[in-house]
Amino acid sequence: MDIALRVPELVHSHELRLLINKMPQLSNRFLLKHRELRLAHLALSVMTMGYMWQEGENNTVETLPHNLAVPYWEVSQRLGLPPILTHADAVLANWRRKDPAGPFDMENLEVLVSLPGGDSTRGFFLVTLLVELAAVPALRNIPTVINGVRCGDAETVAKGLEVISQSIQDMTDKLKLMQVYVEPSVFYGTMRIFLSGWKDNPCLPTGLVYEGVQAEPMQYSGGSAAQSSLLHSFDELFGVKHEAKSGAFLTRMRNYMPPAHKLLVTDISLQPSLKSFVQQHDSHRLNQAFQHCVTKLLALRSYHINVVSRFITVPAAAARQLSNQSRELEGERISRAPRALEERGTGGSNIMSFLKTVRDETKDTLLHETSK
Repeated sequence: MDIALRVPELVHSHELRLLINKMPQLSNRFLLKHRELRLAHLALSVMTMGYMWQEGENNTVETLPHNLAVPYWEVSQRLGLPPILTHADAVLANWRRKDPAGPFDMENLEVLVSLPGGDSTRGFFLVTLLVELAAVPALRNIPTVINGVRCGDAETVAKGLEVISQSIQDMTDKLKLMQVYVEPSVFYGTMRIFLSGWKDNPCLPTGLVYEGVQAEPMQYSGGSAAQSSLLHSFDELFGVKHEAKSGAFLTRMRNYMPPAHKLLVTDISLQPSLKSFVQQHDSHRLNQAFQHCVTKLLALRSYHINVVSRFITVPAAAARQLSNQSRELEGERISRAPRALEERGTGGSNIMSFLKTVRDETKDTLLHETSK
């Protein structure tokens, strides 16, 4: 864990690759509990991202050394996760409360490990965690809604949807904290490359060789909000239909979820149609509850587009203008940002086009006036 805890400073001093190359091969045979395996995956993930991107996009490596690659692969196989930093690592497994009896808020939370970017990296991971936490009431009520549909109980379904609607609103409110805790120039110019993977990435067009695992390079997408099971669960519950390209990307992102999360999404997808149930019942409360849920989900996705514009699109435009100058600290950070990733998400998507498509697909799920 010592190297994992020091990744930001070792990247800054350009010593991380050297230390990892000298590191003895680690064994995972003493890791018996799920929590131990998740912590190991998190530590190995940040070490790998630091190793890969220590020198930025211009001095990448094509092979992950066996002393890191082999234990990383073995731990990943045991967990059913890919050998790359995922949303489940950086967000779901990367926190502790300073006061164990204290609240889940920014003042009482800290990350276990980090990547270059200082307070903005901490803010990015922990704000995303608070968005996940805000979704807990919604997730708890999804079975209530499904059981209500199965039993033909419109009142129970409406009550469950009202809780889900408020929960989605709370998610949007927490997402707004990004503006407070994350500096756009730091995210774009420093952090983003360390969240990027080796699939659909011009810096590593063929992928990465995991030495000691297999001779051929493997391709994995970087961490992405699309790897969270939350929006996948909502899409399946409300019946959001995705077109071929966006749907294929989202389906692939499910392979980056913990297996139990992926199974939850699949289980929800196999249930009777909630939207059809709502349309078949002459209940103003039920119709309104469903509409509010989809409207809140649409608002969340629209606000996410706003965040991406502020943290990627605007800095990308500034980077193009500053490519031959660096007159101030913010400009210097932005101008050093990786050119190959200019307007791509860390998961490898053409991010604005993807997000706008998914937002429009969510809008299409709203009930028409004639169905009320």
